[in-house]
Amino acid sequence: MLAVLGAVAAALLLLAPTPARASGGVVGEPLAVCVLRAEPGMTARNLFATPSKFDCQARQRSLGPGDYWVISQPLTGLSQRERRTRVRIASLWQKDIALYALYPDGRIREFALTNRQTSWHIHLGAIVEWGLPDRVEPPVRLLWRVRGAANLRGIVALPRLALPRESERANLEMGALYAGFGGLCVALLIYNLAMWGALRYRFQLAYCAMVASLGTYAVTSSGALAWLVPNILNNDRLRLNYILLAVAASCAMLFARMFFERSVTRGWTGKLASVATLLLLSETLVFAIVAPWNMRLFDTLYSACFALMLVAMLSIVFRARQLRSPYLWLFALAWSAPVAFATMRMLSNIGLLPWSFWLDNSTILSMSFEAVMSTLAIAYRIRLISQERDEAKMQEMAARMLADTDPLTGLLNRRSFLAKAMRTDEEQKLLLIDLDHFKRVNETIGHDGGDEVLRIFARTLRLSLPPEALIARIGGEEFAAAMPSRVAIDVETLLASIRSSRMPFDIVVTASVGTCRGPLKSDTDWKHLYRNADRALFAAKSAGRDRVRRADQLATAA
Repeated sequence: MLAVLGAVAAALLLLAPTPARASGGVVGEPLAVCVLRAEPGMTARNLFATPSKFDCQARQRSLGPGDYWVISQPLTGLSQRERRTRVRIASLWQKDIALYALYPDGRIREFALTNRQTSWHIHLGAIVEWGLPDRVEPPVRLLWRVRGAANLRGIVALPRLALPRESERANLEMGALYAGFGGLCVALLIYNLAMWGALRYRFQLAYCAMVASLGTYAVTSSGALAWLVPNILNNDRLRLNYILLAVAASCAMLFARMFFERSVTRGWTGKLASVATLLLLSETLVFAIVAPWNMRLFDTLYSACFALMLVAMLSIVFRARQLRSPYLWLFALAWSAPVAFATMRMLSNIGLLPWSFWLDNSTILSMSFEAVMSTLAIAYRIRLISQERDEAKMQEMAARMLADTDPLTGLLNRRSFLAKAMRTDEEQKLLLIDLDHFKRVNETIGHDGGDEVLRIFARTLRLSLPPEALIARIGGEEFAAAMPSRVAIDVETLLASIRSSRMPFDIVVTASVGTCRGPLKSDTDWKHLYRNADRALFAAKSAGRDRVRRADQLATAA
């Protein structure tokens, strides 16, 4: 049960609201940093000279938003220091940032980035990277000035000093990772849109919307958007992260609602899901418009809306379990990997687990697994729906057959017989066949025996008459057969077959037959043919039964 709950919760946990902190290729030597809140008159030279002013113990996130100076540890002890010319930090929400490098001769070089220029320095994984001059002696210390830091996830996060080849390798690895995920998204979109074109199930479109929004989120959160649109403000890219996460979560909720039977989301369960989705989208829209004003408050509300979405998703799971939905187990399997990684990410966000590059990128990895498994879940769902549809068609066919046939003998009933017989323009031959002394049969062997006689009689007619003949039971012991006039039939052979049929208690049953020819295109034609055949049948019975009379012979005799 816990696995099921966790699996469905993963749709929200996986999209845990941490968009302000990027996932990046963490390569190079890590740098320890200390923080100082900025005050008027502070300069890089004075701060390099007085590193004791900095706080090396406080957690950055606890200091709140504002302007800060962040100083690194001395760099003199790093291996291959002279070749480490790439300074890398995670991209965070801030107005602008400047890097200062202190060299052994006392010179300080400044590398300032506005919010737009930050996008020019974004590498895959949303890592901001500076390239230090490689033809001078390496710096001994680094200092960052950050203005307008939202400080939701930190001020200067994941600072590293890397070799150029490490930076290039990180871009290649992240490029392969995101390209693989993008290719998977495109393939799944094409597959499911093609399936939707054939089957038209609404949950297929919801799934496509979820995959599309996650694929677009991968473009923004990876930093690739800054490559595609170099002049975009970095904060606008992060703003898009919030929006796309909310859209992806809403599509995941919509997919879950449509994937299960309608009874699962009927009533308060569906209303809760609708309210949670509406609140999340509304809060995200307001946040995107007013940010960075009171950003921490809106970030908290954003997280609260995700929590409400989680509650709504769990209610759907509980309801699906109560109703024993056959789709629940595969849905849970699809979300098993995302919930495991998402749980570890949540523990990492609150400091109970150490930060890990692959854990921070688990969204892409786990969603790749989820996307494939959800496609299998959709295929399974479609298979069950197809089975239900086929069963419904079979039942409809059976009901139609019952409506068209006589339940005792399996022959056509009067209505169906006439409907089928009137579909041709050919002249028809009509036979009225009536069992002789059937009342005496019932009195001799009982009504159950009489019913068995009728069934054997009907089987004899089917075996003895031509395949083109339409055969029907139109009364108690009265039967009719219609066929094109060109079809030859030996009625005497038919009578002999009836006479020799093995009946209950070895009784001998005979029949009388009246025939006529003529068109059969309307009710008027039917009444005319039936009247003539009935006259011929009466003549056969008057002549002693167990024989045939033809209407044209009666007319000639008259």
